[in-house]
Amino acid sequence: MNTSSASEHTRVVIAVAGRRVDAPDVKQPRFPSKNVDRVKERIQALFTTRNAGALVCSAACGADLLALEAAESQHLRRHVVLPFSREVFRRTSVVDRPGDWGTRYDRALDQVAKEDDLVVLGLREDDAGAYAATNSTILDDAALLARNLDLGILAVVVWDESRGPGDITEQFLNEATRRDIEVAAVSTL
Repeated sequence: MNTSSASEHTRVVIAVAGRRVDAPDVKQPRFPSKNVDRVKERIQALFTTRNAGALVCSAACGADLLALEAAESQHLRRHVVLPFSREVFRRTSVVDRPGDWGTRYDRALDQVAKEDDLVVLGLREDDAGAYAATNSTILDDAALLARNLDLGILAVVVWDESRGPGDITEQFLNEATRRDIEVAAVSTL
């Protein structure tokens, strides 16, 4: 085996966190709705070039749902972690932005639940640490799945840049780095 290209052929579990599609009244665009198709293509290309074997993420509108759809199109195992019940998460992180995200969410979660790959943490909606806890669980579950399937692991941030202190996507990136997990980025701009 050619060791110089071994990492290119190692199948990986991909853990994703990233931006939601911008609200209509956003002052600084981070993920404009007009970029949805382009970002989905970038995610699909990354899954192909990095030899994705499975996906672990949440299911918010934007990065998460696009990753879930890309993984479905490549027939990958999909494992979803939600901080709250499906209904609360749908209301707070999916349908509050423009687009057909509610339909996409319902379809993806129905499929994932059927495969017994949906984890609901049962946190409270007003828990300030709920999303950070979800990201930690995504990394935990990705690491466990990688061990069980004898695959590598790659953390992917789908974003523009840090918004500063309290940026949950940046916290995901930093935690992955602390765990010595390789990180890749997909731009939303």
